[in-house]
Amino acid sequence: MANDVRQDAEAGRWNYRPEIPLSDPSVFSWPPDPRFLARWIAQNWLSLSERVMMVIVAVIAWALFYPGLDQAQNLAPGWILRTWLVNVGLMLVVAGGLHWYFWGAKRQGKALKFDHRDQTRDNGQFLFRDQVRDNMFWSLTSGVGQLTAFQVIIMWAMANGYAPVITLSDAPVWFILWLVLLPIWSAFHFYWVHRLLHVPFFYKRFHALHHRNINIGPWSGFAMHPGEHVLYLSSLLIHLIVASHPIHLIFHVIYQGPGAAMTHTGYENLLIRDKRRLALGTFYHQLHHRYFECNYGNQEMPWDRWFGTFHDGSEAATSRTRARKKQMYT
Repeated sequence: MANDVRQDAEAGRWNYRPEIPLSDPSVFSWPPDPRFLARWIAQNWLSLSERVMMVIVAVIAWALFYPGLDQAQNLAPGWILRTWLVNVGLMLVVAGGLHWYFWGAKRQGKALKFDHRDQTRDNGQFLFRDQVRDNMFWSLTSGVGQLTAFQVIIMWAMANGYAPVITLSDAPVWFILWLVLLPIWSAFHFYWVHRLLHVPFFYKRFHALHHRNINIGPWSGFAMHPGEHVLYLSSLLIHLIVASHPIHLIFHVIYQGPGAAMTHTGYENLLIRDKRRLALGTFYHQLHHRYFECNYGNQEMPWDRWFGTFHDGSEAATSRTRARKKQMYT
């Protein structure tokens, strides 16, 4: 009975909460489950998933909008400015479009919305006393600026033979496999960088800016301190070592930048005619923004479970997380 009361108390803190305790959807669960892995591949790569959409956008952007490798041989202002403009456009379309849909036009109301509250206004902890404007500022200045800088350096390295480059015709198996592995690499990198940013020294100086967003929205995902952007985007440097095509780099850029808006909508799924059509945010990460010292990674990697920082959505996990946070900052 007491446990039921605690569970009800935790449920009351949310507008919507999936079934708890949260399951373990990690692709690294042991022993391996071939049926689970087949479902994971089908959901992520054999349907119109978030990742497949990003790959499609990457191919279109490479073909129509970004400069080619021949232009990237010299660090000329023209193609660098063009790359920056494309990245700004992608952020405005993805983050701006999702914000309008969920928060502006409220097309989905509060269906599958985790938090009861709207985003913060008239609060002095945010620039312009407005959460959304603050988030847009950091995303479109430091965020897009540094995203473009990393992309430009890697494109220049590819164009001049300093980074290994492949084509689909030369290495078709690796070309496809690298697309599948990139989100897993990004998740691995994110967990360890994120743990570093939660060390009190770095948290107070860098990561606290992002964590002002307790009730997150699409513009919150890429709203970070410039120091955090450097660490977060260093994931892209893998392309200086691992053979890639510019499409891989662009997919990775979209995944790290505009993709962060998709995982921070504050909603679990996009509903169309009352049916779940696109998986977006996860309660797993929403718990991190609420309670801070838990769920540092994402659900595809097992690190939180292995290192005792997993919050499964229960009141007992909330108590453990609060105790850990108190211990860290005393």
